[in-house]
Amino acid sequence: MKSFGTSKEFIFGDDLAWETVGEGLKRKIMGYDDKIMLVKVDFQVGAVGSLHEHHHSQVTYVESGAFDFTIGGVTKTVTGGDTVYIPPHVLHGAICTEAGVLIDVFSPMREDFMQ
Repeated sequence: MKSFGTSKEFIFGDDLAWETVGEGLKRKIMGYDDKIMLVKVDFQVGAVGSLHEHHHSQVTYVESGAFDFTIGGVTKTVTGGDTVYIPPHVLHGAICTEAGVLIDVFSPMREDFMQ
């Protein structure tokens, strides 16, 4: 695995530019090393985090908004203050029903996000 080093130790969100990653979707990579990564993702209503899977463990905290989240074929609505855990290689995705922000934590880091 290629090493991407580490992020700065102090990261100020206002200093980071949003990266558009889809229709109604943008993200900021907030901090990382080879073992962990935290990503802030902004969703507009109707934006879709398409069904996908990856070898990373993932925990997602719903900072705000509402999302129909599917994990392993089960769909539930999550809102601000809720959390989901996604084991490695489990198909998952989300549809935003109320504009909001997700905070994703991955282990190990998402190397594909660094491309």
